[in-house]
Amino acid sequence: MTCSLCDHTGWRPLEDNGVRRVVRCDCWRQNAVAQAMRDAGIPPRYETSTLDNFQDYSDSLVTAVTKARAFTATFPVFDKGLLLLGAPGVGKTHLAVAILKAVIQNTAAQAQFSDTRELLRRIRDTYNPVVKTTEIQVIRPVMEAELLVLDDLGAERTTDWVDETLNLIINTRYNYRRATIFTSNYPDREPDEKAMVETLQERIGSRGYSRLNEMCDFIKMEGMDFREVGPNPTTEQLHAYLKSGPKKLPLRAGRQARAQMREPSVRDGKADLKWPGGRAGS
Repeated sequence: MTCSLCDHTGWRPLEDNGVRRVVRCDCWRQNAVAQAMRDAGIPPRYETSTLDNFQDYSDSLVTAVTKARAFTATFPVFDKGLLLLGAPGVGKTHLAVAILKAVIQNTAAQAQFSDTRELLRRIRDTYNPVVKTTEIQVIRPVMEAELLVLDDLGAERTTDWVDETLNLIINTRYNYRRATIFTSNYPDREPDEKAMVETLQERIGSRGYSRLNEMCDFIKMEGMDFREVGPNPTTEQLHAYLKSGPKKLPLRAGRQARAQMREPSVRDGKADLKWPGGRAGS
């Protein structure tokens, strides 16, 4: 449908103190926001997630949503990204997606949601074991997005290839100061070989963990696993379950690195990823 204000050009005329000029039409912004939202890769389950319908029934969740609102209010200006930490079901993904959607609605930014395991699977699927490269089209969006949500960091089984690939993504965004929101089920504390639960540092390695400390504001979210309460739990139900005891955390597993960006070759003019050692997923 053609816009009556701009005749579908994206620019509408404006007269200011006798001077006629053109400005961006509202329809252009609406179209840009709609396209950015379609391109963001938001999972259908979280399409209705917003900051307004996030249930902040504990002090830590109130703090988390307050910091989320502050981040969206100033974007694209930001000091640090966010790392949302907490047990499964506490609302980390809901809050991360809500931030992403609010940023898109406010700025039409090119934003991207990626589940860590799904992203690594797609990278593996395009991996060429002969030349040890993967299609750069798969990884470029997560490296270059103005805002990236990388969900469930540390969930993938730890291998040299996984460790190096995640470090490449994190390091690239760190170097170019691109806003990133991470979520993770793993606790942020000093590694302890006697502990039954692995730490975030153990899951992603010291290099990636060091970058995260400078890139992100660590936000610990504490609450009930809403999936245990039942579908669409109310705030009252969540309050009732809040004191139900310690939450289940991932148990200790196995261990860790070598990837690099190959510059565009003279032969094909395309950049890609190369892993000099190991095979994808090994």
